[in-house]
Amino acid sequence: MSVVSIAVCRLPHGADLALPVQATPGSAGLDLRAAVAGDVEILPGRWALVPTGIALALPPGTEGQVRPRSGLALRHGITVLNAPGTIDSDYRGEIAVPLINHGAEPFIVRRGDRIAQLIVAPVLSVVLSEAETLPESLGARRVGGFGSTGR
Repeated sequence: MSVVSIAVCRLPHGADLALPVQATPGSAGLDLRAAVAGDVEILPGRWALVPTGIALALPPGTEGQVRPRSGLALRHGITVLNAPGTIDSDYRGEIAVPLINHGAEPFIVRRGDRIAQLIVAPVLSVVLSEAETLPESLGARRVGGFGSTGR
């Protein structure tokens, strides 16, 4: 596994929080923490934009993917509203996470809570080339669409 160094700025309201890290050597994501001033209650069916108190300088040719934490989803029905959220490599503002409560009970976000995970992944630069027809697909799907390959 290669290691990439990414510049990170702690913002004033996140200065006392731990920087995102991979929890274990095999973890794919870095845990993002809530940089809230006080408790934030998210009622069932509602959402809130939760600041993290950090900004990143992602390398060109990469993106940050903000993904839900599986434990929050399983235990509380909390997920990332636009999962996965994308952080473009040229964005330099604060990372904030839109959390939604799909659970049955109100959920409290507290300062320092691990609220999401950040995956840094390569992206391709793409130029579309218009065509009258498309080459044959190697698979069986072709144009069937949703559910066309069965259960």
